[in-house]
Amino acid sequence: MARIAGIDLPKKKRSEVGLTYIYGIGPATARMILRKAGISFDKRTGDLTDDEVARIRSIITSEIKVEGALRSETQMNIKRLMDIGCYRGIRHRRGLPVRGQRTRTNARTRKGRRKTVAGKKKTAAKT
Repeated sequence: MARIAGIDLPKKKRSEVGLTYIYGIGPATARMILRKAGISFDKRTGDLTDDEVARIRSIITSEIKVEGALRSETQMNIKRLMDIGCYRGIRHRRGLPVRGQRTRTNARTRKGRRKTVAGKKKTAAKT
């Protein structure tokens, strides 16, 4: 089993797809890494030799920010936005959508479960 950047890659997937299990590596970056390492996209991750895994690992560590370093950088960027008090930072702080989506309906992923607000009670009419 190939272990790169602290992630166990699935054995039966193509190496192009297997590399995308690492946070920060998408399909295009995976193809770029394999091209530089001189490995076929169709080769399964279980069939990779130790030498090929070492080449992939060296390319990733030298050129690409992945996993913990990338997560911490993302969190620092969000914290910076919140600290300077810009619009995007305020939206992050309030837990609302940041990129202009509507909030009257939808936006449940950011807002969380519905908090029901009771309707206004009608007063009895006096005669």
